[in-house]
Amino acid sequence: MANALLEDWDTPYGLPPFDAISDEDFAPAVEAALAQSRAAVQAIAENPEPPSFANTIEALETADTLLGKVLSAFWALAGADSNPARQGLQRDFAPLLSAYSSEVSSNAALFARIEALWEKREALGLTPEQDRVLMLTRRGFVRAGAQLQGAKADRLKEVKSRLAVLGTQFTQNLLADEANWFMPLSEADLEGLPDFVRASARAAGQEKEANGPVVTLSRSLIVPFLQFSPRRDLRKKAYEAWVARGENGGETDNRAIAAETLALRAERAQLLGYDSFAAFKLETEMAGTPAAVRELLMKVWTPARAAAEADAAVLETMLYADGESGPLEPWDWRYYSEKRRQIEHDLDEAALKPYLQLERMIEAEFACANRLFGLEFKEVDGPRYHPDVRLWDVTRDGEHVALFIGDFFARGSKRSGAWCSAMRSQQRLQGDIRPHVINVCNFAKPEPGSPALLSYDDARTLFHEFGHALHQMLSDVTYESISGTSVARDFVELPSQLYEHWLEVPEVLSEFATHAETGEPMPADMLERMLAAGTYDMGFQTVEYVASAMVDLEFHDGPAPADPMQKQAEILAEMGMPHAIRMRHATPHFAHVFAGDGYSSGYYSYMWSEVMDADAFAAFEEAGDPFDPALAKRLEKTVLSSGGSIDAAELYTAFRRRMPGVEALLKGRGLDAAA
Repeated sequence: MANALLEDWDTPYGLPPFDAISDEDFAPAVEAALAQSRAAVQAIAENPEPPSFANTIEALETADTLLGKVLSAFWALAGADSNPARQGLQRDFAPLLSAYSSEVSSNAALFARIEALWEKREALGLTPEQDRVLMLTRRGFVRAGAQLQGAKADRLKEVKSRLAVLGTQFTQNLLADEANWFMPLSEADLEGLPDFVRASARAAGQEKEANGPVVTLSRSLIVPFLQFSPRRDLRKKAYEAWVARGENGGETDNRAIAAETLALRAERAQLLGYDSFAAFKLETEMAGTPAAVRELLMKVWTPARAAAEADAAVLETMLYADGESGPLEPWDWRYYSEKRRQIEHDLDEAALKPYLQLERMIEAEFACANRLFGLEFKEVDGPRYHPDVRLWDVTRDGEHVALFIGDFFARGSKRSGAWCSAMRSQQRLQGDIRPHVINVCNFAKPEPGSPALLSYDDARTLFHEFGHALHQMLSDVTYESISGTSVARDFVELPSQLYEHWLEVPEVLSEFATHAETGEPMPADMLERMLAAGTYDMGFQTVEYVASAMVDLEFHDGPAPADPMQKQAEILAEMGMPHAIRMRHATPHFAHVFAGDGYSSGYYSYMWSEVMDADAFAAFEEAGDPFDPALAKRLEKTVLSSGGSIDAAELYTAFRRRMPGVEALLKGRGLDAAA
């Protein structure tokens, strides 16, 4: 029988024909695609013609076209709708793909052609974009070990293959812990919970076939439970299960995986001639060095910790007033912080949520993109991997720009968190290829017939991921390797975090924050209170984030710790971590760092980008118009459309005319007074 993955896709927008693809198709398709890629790479390496940019670099750009097409469909399913068969395939594919990558980077004849081009690049007459692609290609080969020989080269292949396997295993263990745990609730246990939390718990119970409401480890359910449940015993039970993901013993325990991963990364860096994995990883980022990252984090840590300690004293007083014994514990913080917010800001999230309907917030993010960049969105039909998935045709001036894919609700088959990826990236080398961009979230699914309601934090997540999507949609480059979000890790969060600011624009909320039942807009005084509370509890939020970022950095800046959990405890103790706050992501469930190399030594990048996003939005504030046409056009031209075709610092300077300092970040977080 024909394998749909290997055929041309005569589908709307060229989407994968998910209804014609079975799990059994993936292994033979990947095998066939790898064979085709290997043949293409070998043909480039053995080409008798002298190396040219076209027959070497551009040929490499297209060598993996079929493989990328097959894997784009697979990764979408593996991340957002996993099952045992797909998890098995992930484990099988990890070493295969790592081996192929190592083969390419260690192909001596191929690297010799790249080196020959590099040595005479000034005489090649390349465009600036081509020159950048040549530099990045060569740098990628060198950092992958192309200059190593003999035993070192062989060992590096082994290390990378093992790391790929460990990253897959870490992810699957975490998914298993998240999917398997839930806490049944009786009707009495629901007392004190707002209607939206009760509804989410009942919907989760139906999904788990639990014959009643439950609390799961989905952030969109467990966080509001911790905010509103007056039952300290239940909060403790739920919280301890949440933070214990990946360290429950048995087959899904991630602690040994983390230790081996850190040891192998340190060895990888040493083989390549670097002092540490952090030094290796940060070499290509805006920050450049571990010292620069540490300096930024500590500038923020000191005022954040002071603010958090002051808040903890207030919350502990509230705890005692309730007749509870101290001290304030991590499972108490959100509950008393929510009560304090209601008192100080007269802001009740249960009253706020009906005004933040998912449907209306989607309309809001689209409307902002229309006013800023002229984009229009029309919901369309087409192949989808799950019934919850939705599709939009994105156009500008009647011309197709991209396909936007939204997958918003939590389910047991989806890994936690929220992310954006391109199922197909923009490029012009193989024709005018327009991107397929997907946003995946984990919002609580409502009961049938009820609208999905978001917290303000959920709404920010929605806008954040859509900022990434705009970076992909508005990409305007020739080469896929530098398309969209293919930029420095500490620059990639700039568009996403910057876009969050438009959710805070009062005129946006005035139009789109309408009540789910009455349709009335959010009252002006409530809107003012919500925006005024934007920096509320920022000491807590900043401390839990910076703690994770520092642990990540220290894990990788120096010898690998034999016991990561002990090292984690030492780092936090040295920083003076407040008792009632934990890391946002403890080591055994720190997927950003251990599910792959993406954010390893790079979790700080959200804050590095925040320095820029706070400063970038200040440009619109200074212009007196959050939708200033000239600034929006410049933002698209410099930041959003350029991908990795220009150095990140140059792109930002082209937009803002200078680089920013940390002051705008501290002001934006309300921490400037504590600095």
